Amino acid sequence: MGPVLAGVLQLLALIAALALAYIPLGNYMAKVYSSDKHWRAEKWIYKAIGANPDTEMRWTAYLRGVLAFSVVGVLFLYLLQRIQGVLPGSLGFSSIDPDQAFNTAVSFVTNTNWQSYYGEQAMGHVVQTAGLAVQNFVSSAVGIAVAVALVRGFARSRTGELGNFWSDLVRGTLRVLVPIAAVAAVVLVACGAIQNFSGIYEVGQFTGGQQQWNGGAVASQEAIKELGTNGGGYFNANSSHPFENPTPFSNLFEIFLILVIPFALTRTFGLMVGSVKQGYAILATMATIWVGCVALMMWTEFAHHGPAFDIAGGAYEGKEVRFGVGASSIFATSTTLTSTGAVDSFHSSFTGLGGGLTMLGMMLGEIAPGGVGSGLYGMLIMAIIAVFIAGLMVGRTPEYLGKKIGAREIKPAACYILVTPALVLVFTAFAMALPTPAHSMTNSGAHGFSEILYAYTSASNNNGSAFAGLNADTRWFNSTLGLCMLFGRFMPMIFVLALAGSLAEQKPVPATAGTLRTDKPLYTGLLVGTILVITALTYFPALALGPLAEGLA
Repeated sequence: MGPVLAGVLQLLALIAALALAYIPLGNYMAKVYSSDKHWRAEKWIYKAIGANPDTEMRWTAYLRGVLAFSVVGVLFLYLLQRIQGVLPGSLGFSSIDPDQAFNTAVSFVTNTNWQSYYGEQAMGHVVQTAGLAVQNFVSSAVGIAVAVALVRGFARSRTGELGNFWSDLVRGTLRVLVPIAAVAAVVLVACGAIQNFSGIYEVGQFTGGQQQWNGGAVASQEAIKELGTNGGGYFNANSSHPFENPTPFSNLFEIFLILVIPFALTRTFGLMVGSVKQGYAILATMATIWVGCVALMMWTEFAHHGPAFDIAGGAYEGKEVRFGVGASSIFATSTTLTSTGAVDSFHSSFTGLGGGLTMLGMMLGEIAPGGVGSGLYGMLIMAIIAVFIAGLMVGRTPEYLGKKIGAREIKPAACYILVTPALVLVFTAFAMALPTPAHSMTNSGAHGFSEILYAYTSASNNNGSAFAGLNADTRWFNSTLGLCMLFGRFMPMIFVLALAGSLAEQKPVPATAGTLRTDKPLYTGLLVGTILVITALTYFPALALGPLAEGLA
């Protein structure tokens, strides 16, 4: 079997698995967030934190819950890293330096999981399990909660209430993420991923000395790392390491985990607003962009030139031979079109255009299908922008799901799409203009610029993957990337919740003959075009200086 055919067959198998999970998982999540019953374990949690899960919140109260919970998470994780040296199970590792502890705490709380450290050489068992793994669950649950609040804004009328943040957070964690992650961890262990609390041990004899690795609860963290679109791994090699991702089957299974909840949330959205067709329209938009990007990535990586590439069967530099070019292309596209950031190959070693596609996936806003929760609310923001543009073209008041899109709604939507590009481009410009940050670049020219551009794109979009080649463990990058992660996560959430509150207060507008049908293929095409045009106008000059210049050279 040729490598191209193998890649295509893996893609078809992945699509089939996602299709099988779409309806049952989407239905289940709709029931979870619509139920008025509480599990006993949930009641214990509510009592412990002093929250009343039946109290409805307006968008400002919901936002305060999101921010307060996240601030506590940052402080706790920062403290845990600073005292690591005196904790049991630290494996002899010292406490983390202040700037790196700040960067890592912000990274995991914002669902970014950017890592400027070698996991196997810095973090002990307590920090990994009680700190990083816990944040993998709850940061994902926060993203879903904000998305559900926006969906309720569309579904409700004549009220500013969006549900209860604490209830949404606990249910998302206990009812959705924990059960699926537990099953996924068992599957990964069966595939060969490790799950233990052993110390540092020798795994082989190599030229120049011994090779040593520490053990850890790798399979369980790998499961939620992918399922929650987090990305931070136990090892610096991330999902290319055989302890995390041992076989081609585990590789495909991890891609499935990355995509299954973001795609299924479109079904949840359709059910909660009372029209599954609306969910299918959002799904079609996400799937069109995802499949298109996967196809382009495979083409750029398989379109090799020269006898060396012909003999190797493709551009194998930086890729695991266990997975091949096809599977690596699917993984790279999926991890950057979501907010996952996990890697099973090194994006810096992709072809120039292939590396550019990984950046483009993040620059689109990671909405195809995007992160857990963040992908859905990001796509719904773009849906509002699309109907607004359509309304301007025909000269009538834009409407979406029975809600008028006026100045009060379009302002937070416009701010949403401006925040991330501003962070990416401004900080990239400063890093290139100042002398010190440029010293962290391994390469010069277009590829070196891509290293910097990728880092700020990844941090600001809460992706967390790295282009490789950039030494990000400096005070400048730890501090500025930390700020990008904070602003890139919470400023968009402010605008999303403000928009949700405005929509919930409206009364529904009846559909007329002039209403744009947003559940038809025509609208899907309009939405895809809007996303591509906005991204191209925003980022094309920066891409032209980096991956496009390298790819066309």
